[in-house]
Amino acid sequence: MHNPFPSCKVKAASVTCFAGITSSVFFSLVQEKQGFILSAVIYAAKHDEVPSVRSAACRAIGVISCFPQVFNSAEILDKLIHAVEINTHDPSVSVRITASWALANLCDSIRHAIDTFALEGSTDHNAVSESLALLTACALRLSNDGDKIKSNAVRALGNLSRFVKCTTHPGFHDKIMDKTALSLKTNSPDELPSTSDCEGSNRCASNIFRPAFLGVGDSRWFERTVQAFISCVTTGNVKVQWNVCHALSNLFLNETLRLEEMDWASSVFSILLLLLRDSSNFKIKIQAAVALAVPSSVLDYGNSFSDVVRGLLHLMENLGSDQISVPSSFKYRVALENQLTSTLLHVLSLASSTDNEPLKAFLVKKASFLEEWLKGLCLSFLASNTQPLVGNIGNQKKEIICKAICSLTELYNGVKQYAIAQKFDELEKSIQ
Repeated sequence: MHNPFPSCKVKAASVTCFAGITSSVFFSLVQEKQGFILSAVIYAAKHDEVPSVRSAACRAIGVISCFPQVFNSAEILDKLIHAVEINTHDPSVSVRITASWALANLCDSIRHAIDTFALEGSTDHNAVSESLALLTACALRLSNDGDKIKSNAVRALGNLSRFVKCTTHPGFHDKIMDKTALSLKTNSPDELPSTSDCEGSNRCASNIFRPAFLGVGDSRWFERTVQAFISCVTTGNVKVQWNVCHALSNLFLNETLRLEEMDWASSVFSILLLLLRDSSNFKIKIQAAVALAVPSSVLDYGNSFSDVVRGLLHLMENLGSDQISVPSSFKYRVALENQLTSTLLHVLSLASSTDNEPLKAFLVKKASFLEEWLKGLCLSFLASNTQPLVGNIGNQKKEIICKAICSLTELYNGVKQYAIAQKFDELEKSIQ
């Protein structure tokens, strides 16, 4: 790095070494050497003429951005973000891939830093806000790139959607969702805001991330993000689709977002149900089931609660009917069944709170299947309860099963199906 005329391969190899450094090693160095490494990778990312060197620098930034202590300085964060953002415009695909990976890592680290580090205590709130707005615009733009870049862009958006505060809840404006075809009929993704939209104005920064570090976004921010997710599901490969499912889990965990008021919520749940039903990839199915278990109340599922319950129950009924041709898929089949069971128990535990009469009638119709299925879970729990259990795993499993049974018992009593309710009441007693 000190040689003024090193070969491209030597320089790229030197920068790549920084990508292999660990947090403990980095912070064991004296302040001067830490500063040199940061300056070197940022300079290489922004100014080096060789794509392989810029790519290596972005990879190093992606690694260093995972070090929590780095986020004690808003100035360093700003420099890392801008160095990465510049390379997301690079004509070289290999550079954009590593830049998008670094971008996703930066967003992930910011999400983790929220509860443990006080970036919000920074004196330059506007600089931090503008940097986060830049991350958002950059991730939205990259969601239209190739699959390897798109998967990282989705991961970045998922991390951002976890902590961006939503303050207003208007409709989806002129965006029309076709839930069946999963096609988004709206403005072109190319019309999403770019970094140039913010030049000469603080509008992007102030509307999406106001001076407080955690950021404040109106519902249009979430509309653009969901638009990107839907587009990526319909056009992306397996990795992109998995990342969309994971990103939606993060979106659902945003406590400031009232899903029941969002016009796009039903389309999001439809996407997850379709992936769970139709995807040939077990990892995608599992992650879709995980996302569907995140909302904590019937209200959070909005008008989709009935569809979610029906869809999950149908899948559970037909779980054994599909054929597995690849032996390596068997382990994922077990994982899928376990996650599907957990997700179905979760939504059933909320069923007593619904006022959807057609759903209640559907659950009455499915009472026999539910009784046998829950009986099998109870017997499995009692059998496993004779084995030594680690921590509270056994109690947690029992609790979620009992919650689902109690909820169904209450629902059946509410619709005056007392005989059915009695069976479920006895089932609950059998597991006590």
